[in-house]
Amino acid sequence: MAQNIPLEHQLCFSLYSTSLAVSRLYKPLLDGLGITYPQYLVLNALWEKDGLSISTIAARLDLEPSTITPLVKRLEAASLVRRTRSAEDERSVRVNLTDQGKALSEQSRCLGETLFAKAGMTAKEMIALNQEVRRLRAALTAEAK
Repeated sequence: MAQNIPLEHQLCFSLYSTSLAVSRLYKPLLDGLGITYPQYLVLNALWEKDGLSISTIAARLDLEPSTITPLVKRLEAASLVRRTRSAEDERSVRVNLTDQGKALSEQSRCLGETLFAKAGMTAKEMIALNQEVRRLRAALTAEAK
């Protein structure tokens, strides 16, 4: 009979509990900015490239467009973004940052700084860890060949 592996030795639990820990660390900072973590992710996609469509944001975050739409609506209600229908394709909705949304980029730097400080890791270690986690994700999400 196979022996159960303790939780602390299971990669899936380590990733899950680490994600929760990061979310808990970010929550008071995000509350201070008036946004949720999923909204922060949408804003990050727009800070990288403004004017993305809902479907492009969804693909970038590996989520469904139906998940992104309510997040964008709440960001629009907070005056952080504005939505416009594409002139070429009325089904496509583009999302643009407002000046307030752009300014939030600078204000949100505290999240990364807090994570680095709390982790007690060097930038090189954090970058290497991120690369390994991204490599694992890519392998797990790759289409069967």
